[in-house]
Amino acid sequence: MTNDATVVYRVRVAEMPEDERPRERLRRLGPGALKAEELLAILLRTGTAQEDVLHVAARLLHERGGLRGLAATDLATLGDAHGVGPAKASTIAAAFELGRRAALEDGGVRTAVTSPQDIARLLHPEMELLQQEELRLLILDTKHHVLAAPVLYRGTISAAGGRVAELFREAVRLNASKIALAHNHPSGDPTPSPDDIAFTRDAVEAGLLLDVPVLDHLVFGHGAGRWVSMRERRLGFD
Repeated sequence: MTNDATVVYRVRVAEMPEDERPRERLRRLGPGALKAEELLAILLRTGTAQEDVLHVAARLLHERGGLRGLAATDLATLGDAHGVGPAKASTIAAAFELGRRAALEDGGVRTAVTSPQDIARLLHPEMELLQQEELRLLILDTKHHVLAAPVLYRGTISAAGGRVAELFREAVRLNASKIALAHNHPSGDPTPSPDDIAFTRDAVEAGLLLDVPVLDHLVFGHGAGRWVSMRERRLGFD
């Protein structure tokens, strides 16, 4: 009898030799030796009745377009994925956030921002994939080293009229010298909107009053090189 369906036999983690399981391989060989789905499986810990944890991890990476896409997935969407749920989604989000914070430091020397290109290198690879608009801050010291890079909010600039003061709350607490702003356009077009310009102008004016100048505001679209420095274009910085 002919059957056109493709049958795939999968080995579950519990059926693997003990020294080939992800956790044991990590202990024996170190995390660098593991595939992305193995590392993700360790974070997930368990699969479902239908799917082993390794297959849940591999499916998630495929559905989200790899690690960058997974990192850019918002918590609610990730939690709704089959085999994940809120608790596992929080674990994954926390792991990516630790990685982001570690990326701000290089052997104990903090990343320095000396040009719009530095901001783009730091934030664009992740932010271009975000499915909703997100505003990020770079909080800088006197030498333009990055002290922190918090997410201020998710939404739209046009809905952020009362949020300008929030830009400076953490900056003042950290005794920052300057801040830089960045947000994405999920449409893929990085052209600043009138709301972007108005928001930037308000932020620049507030920064001057607080003696915490706004260094720049970048808008990210989709694809390499698709970003705009609003300072370079003198939009909101006039």
